[in-house]
Amino acid sequence: MGLVGDGLERAVQQAFTRPIPKSAGAQMRYLVKQLKGTRAVADALGVSQRTVERYVKDQIRRPRADLAQRLADAVRERWQPRIRAQARRQAATSTGLVVDTRARFGFTAAPGTTDDARIRHLTIALAPQHAARLFDAHDAGASEQQLRDIAAEGLGEMYFRDGGRRAHGLEIQFTDVEHLEFDL
Repeated sequence: MGLVGDGLERAVQQAFTRPIPKSAGAQMRYLVKQLKGTRAVADALGVSQRTVERYVKDQIRRPRADLAQRLADAVRERWQPRIRAQARRQAATSTGLVVDTRARFGFTAAPGTTDDARIRHLTIALAPQHAARLFDAHDAGASEQQLRDIAAEGLGEMYFRDGGRRAHGLEIQFTDVEHLEFDL
């Protein structure tokens, strides 16, 4: 994934009510329960079925660094799916998202009224409809550039156009993203 997709995932993970399992054995047991078998977990992690069984029985306690990362990522993406869905639904219908970014921002309007793009640090609350578009596009498998374009539209609407009260018809330029974080 990219900057926007990862940021959306991190924002949703902030809504978790319990921490993910810490030990490798507990993580493996959770995955075996979720994927309904050691063979499926072994295929998902790229290890043998016997290795998964040894982790489940706590015969192996410390995975290699690459396996530990894959294991933690697999658990994190399946952890508390109902809490995750509830957080997305709430952001898309009522609360929206808060975006904190440092990027090159500018706009182009009618001839003779352009503002040169410059690095700006913005912390802006996006309206729920923009959050819904971001989550829907992310779920549909949109590319990183498409997600950035949707985020740019939302930021432009809230920052330059002030929610539709001014500067109609501006085209937003959102490039050179140095930092991008989302919060629910």
